Amino acid sequence: MAAIKRKGAPPTSEKVNRRVWVYLFLLTLQYGAQPLISKRCIKREVIVTSSVLACEVAKVICALFLIMKEGNLKRMYSEWTLVGSLTASGLPAAIYALQNSLLQISYKNLDSLTFSMLNQTKLFFTAFFTYLILRQKQSVQQIGALVLLIFAAVLLSIGEGSGKGSSGSDSDQILFQGIIPVLVASVLSGLASSLCQWASQVKKHSSYLMTVEMSVVGSLCLLASTYKSPDGEQIRKHGFFYGWTAVTLIPVLTNAVGGILVGLVTAHAGGVRKATLLVTAILQFIFDGRPPSMYCLLALPLVISSISVYQKYPYKGVQPLSAVHHHQSNRSSVSGTILHEEI
Repeated sequence: MAAIKRKGAPPTSEKVNRRVWVYLFLLTLQYGAQPLISKRCIKREVIVTSSVLACEVAKVICALFLIMKEGNLKRMYSEWTLVGSLTASGLPAAIYALQNSLLQISYKNLDSLTFSMLNQTKLFFTAFFTYLILRQKQSVQQIGALVLLIFAAVLLSIGEGSGKGSSGSDSDQILFQGIIPVLVASVLSGLASSLCQWASQVKKHSSYLMTVEMSVVGSLCLLASTYKSPDGEQIRKHGFFYGWTAVTLIPVLTNAVGGILVGLVTAHAGGVRKATLLVTAILQFIFDGRPPSMYCLLALPLVISSISVYQKYPYKGVQPLSAVHHHQSNRSSVSGTILHEEI
């Protein structure tokens, strides 16, 4: 009888594993292609605020879809309060709104591989802010990996900022409209992610509900900023969809699909970031005909090694049961945090 049970179990397990690998492949492809798609499909004339707001709408739709899929929509609606929402999601929402605007600016002024590698520095700033806010420690290997990541970012910044990188554009434009925006966005991403973890652990706030709240609050912040901002003047002068074409919707939709895929493979999401950089490099060469610069080739193995080591050697200090519970709840919040971010 025991042998029969063992025979019957593998098909279901193998079917689940095959499905997970399909999701992982699609998610890796989406992560790697997203910078290139955004760069090619969003024209320079497109107003940054309009593209960010469109992404926020897509994220709300994805988050609501996932909440309904889990069957929690009615319960969350009955338990929701305005004060609790603003306490948990208000500040991260404003931070993410600014971060996404900076990323949209950076997309247009950096090649896709350089952008993707510099964007990985958010790992360093997330570790920094989670230590400050949650006292979440890092292992010696993780600290070494973060130092390696920062070294790679400095190498890339010096190379691309000097005008000797792969883009061949004006060095001042690359530095001030490409490198600095993505690095500031990484700092903001680390801070916002830490605040989201705090809300998930301390306030026991659902990650997907936070996505909806942050998208709504962030959109309101962006709309309020258009009253005096240059983007607001452009919208009043040319219209909200100025510069948009049918293909402008593609990066918005792919980002939303990426959010759904993250929700499906949360437990395996850690392995995605290493492969996505290679995907970005290959796609950039295929579609743009542009090989990576010497600085990118030097930084790429450093970034991949840093991410691999950071994920392989987590801190293993003695934890009380409450800390273990927090760690488990934090794993469930990963998908919601990534879903909200511009990836």
